[in-house]
Amino acid sequence: MDALAVPGPGLRPGGTLTPATDPYHVYLDSLTSAESRRTMGGCLDRIARVLTGDESAGGAGQPWHLLRYEHTVRIRAILGEQGWSPAYVNKHLVALRRVLREAWRLGQMTAEDYQRAADLPTVSHTRLPAGSHVPPEVVGAALAACDDDGSPAGRRDAAMVAVLYSTGCRRAEVAGLALADYDPAARSLRVRGKRDKERMVYLTGQAVARVERWLAVRGQAAGALFCPISRAGRLRQRGGAPAPMTGQAVADILTRRLAAAGAAKKTPHDFRRTFIGELLDAGVDLATAQALVGHASPATTARYDRRPEHRRREAVDRLQLPPSRPL
Repeated sequence: MDALAVPGPGLRPGGTLTPATDPYHVYLDSLTSAESRRTMGGCLDRIARVLTGDESAGGAGQPWHLLRYEHTVRIRAILGEQGWSPAYVNKHLVALRRVLREAWRLGQMTAEDYQRAADLPTVSHTRLPAGSHVPPEVVGAALAACDDDGSPAGRRDAAMVAVLYSTGCRRAEVAGLALADYDPAARSLRVRGKRDKERMVYLTGQAVARVERWLAVRGQAAGALFCPISRAGRLRQRGGAPAPMTGQAVADILTRRLAAAGAAKKTPHDFRRTFIGELLDAGVDLATAQALVGHASPATTARYDRRPEHRRREAVDRLQLPPSRPL
């Protein structure tokens, strides 16, 4: 971080930081999912590269504890110059604030220095929600592509598509499901979301049928509800139980099935925003929708509300374009 006149990794007072005393490692270790650790670690690594100009630099071992307000406000300005979206910049600022907080918790910064350095406003912006709606016919085409595959992967992927569409779960949440989380009598799944918060989601009858077809292949052994499958059609095991998948694997499977169906690419988060929009369109109250999808704030859920857009379109439909006539 020499660009900010902060001592670089070779000039750390008190000697080399160990993982146990490195705010970078302590912060990432506090995150509950591997996907969150990869995401926020990548943010801190990019901050380190941007500031040092060294493409091989990473966030580990950097002197985060020496940053002061004049440095962090400059970091915010530099991030804003990268051409990144405001939301992407704000994610990096979250990582920066959190690593500073761990430096304070480790006794490497005073409370005053931490509060001043972390006092960074987010980059304000107003944008339409990203992503796209998933029409029912696209979901049906993806399920048909799975049904055409007579292998165990076909049944697994059909169940996974059904769960994504009928629960709005995040891809990491689907990957983290265990067989014990599934209750067919209640048509429910116990989901562990961000910050290890648990919630109950519910499946449609059709989705339950898809899950049961998959379980007829998977079996009733304890372990991950959805597991990787080898090219030979064997379920991958870990410790004698079906092994868990990654969130990225869930996204890749969805991409392949949609491509096989000849449908446009959709992401698991497109399924999530579609689920929220359909709930709100159906008259489900905001608090219930928020609880079902595991948002910390109702304001986040409200961003997926398509009803104001519908009302604006209906208002414009009341207007009539005058017929053409010569002046």
